[in-house]
Amino acid sequence: MSEPFDHLLEKYATLVIRLGVNVQPGQPVVIQCLPEQAAVARALAEEAYRVGARSVAIKYDDPHLQRAAVLHAPEETLGVSSPFDLDEVRSWRESKPALIRLTGNPHPGLMDGLDPARLAKSAPTDRIGELFPLISTSHLAWTIVGAPTPGWAASVGVASVAELWDAVATAMRLDEDDPVAAWRAHIAKLKGRADALNGHAFDRVRYQGPGTDVTIGLAPQSRWQSAESESSDGVAFVPNMPTEEVFLSPDWRRADGTVRTAAPFFLATMGAMVEGLELELRDGTITGARADRGEAEVQQQFELIPRSRHLGEIAIVDRDSKVRETGLVYKDMLFDENAGSHIAWGAGFAFAFEGADGQTPQERIDAGLNQSNTHVDIVIGSPEVQIDGIRADGSVVPVTRGDAFVLDA
Repeated sequence: MSEPFDHLLEKYATLVIRLGVNVQPGQPVVIQCLPEQAAVARALAEEAYRVGARSVAIKYDDPHLQRAAVLHAPEETLGVSSPFDLDEVRSWRESKPALIRLTGNPHPGLMDGLDPARLAKSAPTDRIGELFPLISTSHLAWTIVGAPTPGWAASVGVASVAELWDAVATAMRLDEDDPVAAWRAHIAKLKGRADALNGHAFDRVRYQGPGTDVTIGLAPQSRWQSAESESSDGVAFVPNMPTEEVFLSPDWRRADGTVRTAAPFFLATMGAMVEGLELELRDGTITGARADRGEAEVQQQFELIPRSRHLGEIAIVDRDSKVRETGLVYKDMLFDENAGSHIAWGAGFAFAFEGADGQTPQERIDAGLNQSNTHVDIVIGSPEVQIDGIRADGSVVPVTRGDAFVLDA
């Protein structure tokens, strides 16, 4: 490791607490993690109290419990959350905690060999259905951030946890003299890109390259977003750390073409790695899907989760990405989506769709913003994939060329 672990973890906690979720004096904090990430959660808790948090709760999830349920639980109980868990998430609408979720799977092969249908049913979609409206509207401040573990390091193919921490430090700009200042400059750069895209008011966006040729329509309400969001209380926060993207929620009814993933990804709700995924889209609907690995799990999600066959996000990432600089495939979507341009099926973001905050889920769907109890990002960008913005009159404007962002304001 390039510096003592305790010092690196201190810088990490400072960045996440003070910039990531921007904890306010007197605010509750909720940290969601796996047991293997306890040391990182404790460091975050200490920093949260240091800046004045009223309370800190660490909530541990254990994928071994999900595996046991898939193997042995009654069919009708799969994916059913306890009333206590659901009431807790509902209470966050009033208490507005700063919500932190640690990612980085320490057991990537844990669900191998399980029945895909039972595995798909075991995802807690009822809990997700309560939580997603809070984060998709930025009702509260939240962030997702990686926390290395031995199992994650082994799945990535690095020699040790220390080596993975070095890569995470690079991706999160913790190796800068002043990480907070580096993030401020990064946020400003991405905001400039989002402003430029919004200024052009494109009608649709086309991704074109090997295995991918898809045109995705935008709604008049679609707005390009970048690294920083603002909660309903006016608190600035950074939802993803790291983040290298500018993104929006398109019109779910307008997508046609084919895509092929440029990197493998971990389908978290199914506990499955997916490689070589190819999708066909017609009139906004994913009508076909095949994969070299993980095809059954993808198909099960499409079959079981309503509106998962429609897009909720498109994003642009270019060669400036610090995640790409590390040269790793993380098998974790927080990191891998920030190595290349991507799209996502499932729920769209109300904060990226003008006027959606005050609408019901059905009103959002009617306006073109997809609503679903899943959101899965897949990387389709590479140096060979170019992105164009297309105006309503059919004129084409280059957005990326040679994996560089070339759009002028």
